[in-house]
Amino acid sequence: MVENKGKDKAFNWIMVALMAIYAFITLLPLLHVLANSFSAPELVNKGKIGIFPQGFTLESYRKVFEEESIFTGFANTLFYTVCGTILQLVLQFCAAYPLSRRDLKGKGFFNMFFALTMFIQGGLIPTFLVVKMLGMLNTPLAMIIPGCVGIYNIIIIRTYMSTAIPWELQEAAMIDGSGNIRIFLQIVLPLSLPIVAVMTLYAIVGYWNSYFNSLMYLTNDRYFPLQRVLQGILVSNETHVGGGTVEQGVMAESLKYTTIIVSSAPILLLYPFFERFFEKGLMVGGVKG
Repeated sequence: MVENKGKDKAFNWIMVALMAIYAFITLLPLLHVLANSFSAPELVNKGKIGIFPQGFTLESYRKVFEEESIFTGFANTLFYTVCGTILQLVLQFCAAYPLSRRDLKGKGFFNMFFALTMFIQGGLIPTFLVVKMLGMLNTPLAMIIPGCVGIYNIIIIRTYMSTAIPWELQEAAMIDGSGNIRIFLQIVLPLSLPIVAVMTLYAIVGYWNSYFNSLMYLTNDRYFPLQRVLQGILVSNETHVGGGTVEQGVMAESLKYTTIIVSSAPILLLYPFFERFFEKGLMVGGVKG
């Protein structure tokens, strides 16, 4: 018995050490980028920065926030993220709830139909043509509507609702006279908060980092998201390397790291608020010992 406890302790210490190494390796690139964004541009350009800043300065941040377009980009991205996340959650949960019910007629057909759409897609050109035919080119809708429903997410939500929420609870509510909408809003949804948090974070990250859609559907800079604005700042400064001053060339390298921090910081700050729901939501359907 004592020997087993000793082995368990040794195993626990080994796992802690391995996780600490993994965490350090994961954080290393982030620390390197963060250090470079706060370091003197000439040192950054020479590649002398490790994980600690040298010649601390906020010059690159000043340069980025001097661009008026970055505030428009922030506002646009915030609008796309909030509206897109709300729409995505509403559509996905409204689709997943009926699929999770045992009494849904034609449940097998609908499950197969939804699953098929994961493997059969129209492709880039047909999707562009559909967006164009619907009149969404160069409008905010082009950043919100395409991709607002994820079949994989619907399957995860359906699995959570069918495994984590007892069917007997819904049956009892039906016996008491509750309708489907009331059961969904007052019973199923409150008990699904962990998966709501996970899907919310997925949606926020997806919309906040959305870049490809803006390349495809937007040409009017009034509607550019933050990622597109930051790309413009980078390209503008890299263009100056060949024909501009030495200072502009040195600053271009430092701006690369600063734009990464500016675009990633909101998501990194948001994660701690969802972290406590994350494990429970992601482990849905897992074997519990």
